[in-house]
This record gives sequence, C-alpha cells and structure tokens, in this order.
Amino acid sequence: ECSKKTKTDDQDDLSVDAPSPAQENGEKCDTSKHKVLVVSVCPQSLPYFAAKFNLSVTEASRRLCGSLKSLGVHFVFDTTIAADFSILESQKEFVRRYRQHSEEERTLPMLTSACPGWVRYAERVLGRPITAHLCTAKSPQQVMGSLVKDYFARQQNLSPEKIFHVIVAPCYDKKLEALQEGSLSALHGSRGTDCVLTSGEIAQIMEQGDLSVKDAAIDTLFGDLREDKVTRHDGAGSDGHLAHIFRHAAKELFNEDVEEVTYRALRNKDFQEVTLEKDGEVVLRFAAACGFRNIQNMILKLKKGKFPYHFVEVLACAGGCLNGRGQAQTPEGHADKALLRQMEGIYADIPVRRPESSAHVQELYQEWLEGINSPKAREVLHTTYQSQERGAHSLDIKW
Repeated sequence: ECSKKTKTDDQDDLSVDAPSPAQENGEKCDTSKHKVLVVSVCPQSLPYFAAKFNLSVTEASRRLCGSLKSLGVHFVFDTTIAADFSILESQKEFVRRYRQHSEEERTLPMLTSACPGWVRYAERVLGRPITAHLCTAKSPQQVMGSLVKDYFARQQNLSPEKIFHVIVAPCYDKKLEALQEGSLSALHGSRGTDCVLTSGEIAQIMEQGDLSVKDAAIDTLFGDLREDKVTRHDGAGSDGHLAHIFRHAAKELFNEDVEEVTYRALRNKDFQEVTLEKDGEVVLRFAAACGFRNIQNMILKLKKGKFPYHFVEVLACAGGCLNGRGQAQTPEGHADKALLRQMEGIYADIPVRRPESSAHVQELYQEWLEGINSPKAREVLHTTYQSQERGAHSLDIKW
C-alpha cells in the first residue's frame, strides 16, 4: 500500500522540495532534480475533512490544500472534472446501448464502472456474463490520471515520468485500482496514478503536522487560475452517474425534461429505484445498488433473467462513497455513524454542477482529445475488461 511505502530504492528521484513562490503562483516548476508532486482530491473526501476539523467544505478544501503544499506538494487538483468526462461518456454509451438492445444482443442493463471494488469483483469473480454489462467509460480516477500525466504534463512541458501523481480518496480499493494494469495510460504506458492515500491517512498526516499552516485555494489544470468554489455531481455520496445519465436518457430518448430525480427505496435504503413514465408506461427503470448484499441479489436476478432495470449504479460500500472504509471509521474499525451523518449533511449542501455545463470540459474535448467522438477520445476515456479465474492475481482481495 502506498501509505506504507514511505521509502523507495529511488528515493532521491522521488523527493520533492517545497514549492517556490513562483510555483505557488502557477508558474512552471524547475524539475531538473526532482519530480513534480501532484495531488488530486476526490470530492467525497472533502466532507470528511470538513466534519473532522469542524470547517465548512470550502474552508476544508483550503485547509487541505495548504497542508499538502506545506509538505512539498506542487499542485493540488479536484477530480470533479475527471468525473465530468466519466459521466458524459457513460451517458452516450447508455443511449447507444438502449437503442441497440434486442433479444439477440442483450446490452442492458448497463452497470457503472466507477467503483473499483465492484469492478474488481465483477472481473475476478463473476466473469464475462456480467462484465459484458459494465460500462466501458473509465472511472474518474483513471481519467484524472490521463489528465495529469498527459494534458497537464504537456502544458508544463514535462514528460509523464517527471510527475508523481497521488490520489486522495475515501476508499482503499482505489489503491488496488492504481496498481491494476488497466490503470496504465493508453498514451504513454505509464501509470496515471502513482499512489493513493485515503482521507483518513491524510488526516493523520495533517494532525501530526503544523495545524497553523497557511490555507490555499485549490489549483486547476488551466494555468494560473485558482478554484475556491466547491461543487459536486448529483447523487447521494457518489459521483452521480445515475441522476445525470437518467436526465440525459430521458431527454435524448423520449424528449422529456427531468429536473428532479426522485429515488424510491425498495427492499432497503441501499437499493433505490428511479423510473420514467410516458403515456402510462414505464420506459426507463434505473436503480442504485450499494453494498455487497444488494449486489449479490442483483447478480442472482440478472443471471435468472428476472432483473427489470435498464441501468444500475453499483457501489461496493453500503451508503455510497462517503461511507468508504478509508474515512469516517472509529479507532476499532467500525463506521462512525455520527460523523457519517454529519458528512452526509455537508455533502448534500454542496452545489450540484451538471457535467454538460463545464466550458473547460468542452474545451478539453477539442484541444486535448481532438473531438468528442474522436479515436483519441475513445482511447483515452474508455477501457476493456478481462475476466480471470478467482485467485489468479496476487493483488486480489478475498471477497
């Protein structure tokens, strides 16, 4: 695990100096001796820092950024823009699958691919009958790796090898995702993410360090801009694939504008349904399945052909990403329910940003990816899945 590897055989090459004032102003770093250290923070981690340190989510973002920079980090980014790409590509793929679905080519339900714990379970345990239903859009972590190691590297006139990229995430499974061969950059053959630290691990570092550090606004991928406003995608503790894809599909397939997505809990609070009716008929039936009890029930019904859903947002953690085991845990390793409730309230109050509204994303499609539906966009933003026998890989978790 990255958190345990504090020293390496290549330690001199991986060491970094504290950023100079020029670097803090967004100017290019002197990398003649050291690697550029970049940290990208998942939006589901911020409510944890806010709740733990009794701050607003904006204050927590600035405190986290300032603490990281005091430790020698050169750039701190937010992964929301990577989730934009993941959601937009998932939207297009769902519409395509819906239109192509038939008795001969059963492309539905489409199952999300953003949760590494769920994807690993599907690949290693469930095999091809289930992985065929996985959305091919890369996860936000994988997209962020390409953004940092390709787009940002070229903006800074750096080779990808000169950047050491760390992800701060609520989930231990993202460490495993970073190690997977599937996380390798299609453009350079180098890992998009070099290390993952959980929110809890970063909080320990912050508590052991200087709590009087100077706060700092988070960086962006676009020059000397600074980002003070914290936003998120729609969804209870997740990256919001269900809500955004549901709205997009309703408009594209049935010309229906859906402003408010209404969830209905079924067998338990971690299995919820969203439907669209037209002329008295249900034309879209989506679900969110969180936790392995719901996932196993879903798989059983899917294999029996008794699963009525067109799309399912699948998350390994009950309660979603906010409840990741890398944060909101008691010293005994149990969920800190009081802290989690506080985090859920903080997360719900963060303004929602629809991925279509980001001008930067549209610019990146043209400038970086050579067009929305270009071969490069397909190569950079999509992946394939390999089904292997259980236990075939030394990195597997014993599910």
